[in-house]
Amino acid sequence: MSQAPPKRIMQISTHGYVSADIEFGMPDTGGQVVYVLELSKCLARFGYHVDIFTRQFEDQPQFQQVSENCRIVRIPCGGKAFIGKEVMCDAIPEWVVNANAFIKKEGLTYDFINSHYWDAGLAGMGVANEFHITHIHTPHSIGAWKRDNMDGDPDDLEKKYNFNQRVRDETVLFDECDGLIATTPQQRDILQGEHYSVDPGKIRVIPPGYDDSRFFPVSRASRAALKLQYGFEGRIVLALGRIARNKGYDLLIQAMEKVCHRHDDVKLLLAIGSTEPTKSEREMIDELKTLAKKLRLGKRVIFADYIPDEELPDYYRLADVFALSSRYEPFGMTAVEAMACGTPLVCTTEGGLWERLDWGLNGIYANPFDPYDYGSAIHHVLAHPRLWNQMSRNGAHRARADFTWIGIGQQVINMIKGPSIARGDNGEEEDERFADVAGAPSEIVQA
Repeated sequence: MSQAPPKRIMQISTHGYVSADIEFGMPDTGGQVVYVLELSKCLARFGYHVDIFTRQFEDQPQFQQVSENCRIVRIPCGGKAFIGKEVMCDAIPEWVVNANAFIKKEGLTYDFINSHYWDAGLAGMGVANEFHITHIHTPHSIGAWKRDNMDGDPDDLEKKYNFNQRVRDETVLFDECDGLIATTPQQRDILQGEHYSVDPGKIRVIPPGYDDSRFFPVSRASRAALKLQYGFEGRIVLALGRIARNKGYDLLIQAMEKVCHRHDDVKLLLAIGSTEPTKSEREMIDELKTLAKKLRLGKRVIFADYIPDEELPDYYRLADVFALSSRYEPFGMTAVEAMACGTPLVCTTEGGLWERLDWGLNGIYANPFDPYDYGSAIHHVLAHPRLWNQMSRNGAHRARADFTWIGIGQQVINMIKGPSIARGDNGEEEDERFADVAGAPSEIVQA
């Protein structure tokens, strides 16, 4: 008796440097790449064969194995040079032609597509329409929300971020795809709002996850030892991520002026360097250094390069507070990882994560546009040991209860199996396609 072919999933993430060994610090390469890789590895453990389709450029190989049953497939388009995510849409038609040709040549069939971000969503539409595959889209961020929450001259922002085309394309994408994964309730509300008017029945709220085998709390003695190991003294407020204005590092430095006046031993560690910084990124770093000097914080703000992935858990643990101060942040995976390591979190209210926190119990949130408010939040965590202990303990518990990848993967599969998503061209339900997920746990972890 012949064995049925394995179920196969296509993940699509076309911009940035998608690699099994994540190249943090490279352009357009951050939390979304982590999300796609970790979700894919989780689904592969469920028994699926998972292909992560991305763009091939520079001297990248066409295939790369991520884990058992999970690989990266790179499809060329737009030449050999790097293309920024804001204009990747221009190269997507060529990518779709080449991807479709590859799929036909290899004789591949996919149970469903999960695309990530606007550019990959356009790619997912092209592939799904060609092969009549269920298409689930995860926006990660939403153009209209980002446009409305960014400071600066509207004409300059439009020139840089291509918002008009993005919102037009997103409107078509959100209407045409079979389902949408919002990472926060706030994203869900925006998708249903006046800009996009998405049918609520198409949307599921499923947060990002984290790897609980890497990110977990350790003892206070171990935290102190890590601080010495990496050469830090006093108490550390940590912020890390890509170099981008929406991350609010300038707002955080302004808030730290209030903190440093109260605490002589506190320093801000900004791990925001890049391996190959662009001219604009170098200019942003210089602006931040100038601001720190102007506020007389020159010696209290440490500018560091990006943190290697293998060292990231240690940096979370050596920090006394993790600060997420973004002007705009769809979710904030780094904040969840920090919580999981037992580091108290001060989170921005300009995003989605704060709504899932209990103020003072497992996190504190404040408006980074109000430096006094945000600085006061950091001060309270540092000033009150009982509060620090409570947030450290309960933050780790909340992260493990709500955000592990095994639970997130289960929710994605549950969404696909739902009758409103898994449908054929004739509108009839196709529950049988997803009825037997090999190795998948039977219970759904609620988040």
